[in-house]
Amino acid sequence: MSRIGKRPIDVPDQVKIAIKDGVVEVQGPNGSLLHQIPSGIDVSISPKSVEVKRKDDSREMKSLHGITRTLIANMMTGVSKGFERKLEINGLGLRAQVQGQSLSLSLGYSNPIVIQLPKGMKAHVDANTKITLSGPDKELLGRLAAEIRQLRLPEPYKGSGIKYVEEVITRKVGKTAGAGGTS
Repeated sequence: MSRIGKRPIDVPDQVKIAIKDGVVEVQGPNGSLLHQIPSGIDVSISPKSVEVKRKDDSREMKSLHGITRTLIANMMTGVSKGFERKLEINGLGLRAQVQGQSLSLSLGYSNPIVIQLPKGMKAHVDANTKITLSGPDKELLGRLAAEIRQLRLPEPYKGSGIKYVEEVITRKVGKTAGAGGTS
């Protein structure tokens, strides 16, 4: 059995979970999330825990067993506590600001880039350079952070661009004056 898949998921007090037509719905203080259960996977709900089981031991079922359990556990955490991803903008003249449900980024291009935040996602900007994205859906949050980072990838010479706060950019040494062998 899958080591991850066989562990039961604890249901927090303020979270409600229901299964209807092969779809798991998790509701909590931060919103509600839905997930389609793959065929061959059974989800059983008790008052304080959820268990995920598979119907057979095929290779495909083993892989779906663990991932389904993890996705449901992430849904529980998301609707109760929420997830957070932090980005940092480095570079002269690069900045961000939040305008309602949109994020405006000045990244050195001729016009600012405006990103509409998906429903349930929130953005907060500190000191025009530190972006904090938060929301209940871990997958959507990660995708949004990756799309924002992709707009201006950090470059290795000056380190300017958008990076995750925990990311370390390996700096390269640039050319220096008179370094070329003069003969």
